[in-house]
Amino acid sequence: MEILLAVAIGILTSSGIYLLLRARTFPVVLGLTLISYAVNLLLFAMGRLHTGKPAVLGAAASHADPLPQALVLTAIVIGFAMTAFVIALALRGVATLGSDHVDGQPPAGADEEGRR
Repeated sequence: MEILLAVAIGILTSSGIYLLLRARTFPVVLGLTLISYAVNLLLFAMGRLHTGKPAVLGAAASHADPLPQALVLTAIVIGFAMTAFVIALALRGVATLGSDHVDGQPPAGADEEGRR
C-alpha cells in the first residue's frame, strides 16, 4: 500500500511540475492543483496506512492519529478556495490582456492562438 501511494505521489508531483512549466495559465492552474493533491496524499500517508484494521487498536493510548486527517481536510478546503481564486484571476487576465500566456504576451513568431 505504501509503495502504491508513494508512486501516486511521485506521478502527481512530476506531472504537476511539468504543467507548471507550461506557458499558458490553465496548465499552470492544473499543475498547482496536482501538486496540492500530492501534498494532501503525503499528509494523509503520514498517518496509518492500514486497510481493514480498526482505528482504535485495543488500548486507549494506541489509536490512529487524527491530525493527518484533519490537516488533509483543511488543505482540501484551502486548496479548493485557492484554485477558484486562481481560475478567476486567470480569466480576468485573459479578459484584460487578450492572451492566456503567463507573461501576458505570446512568444515571438506565434499566431493569434499562441501556436508557432
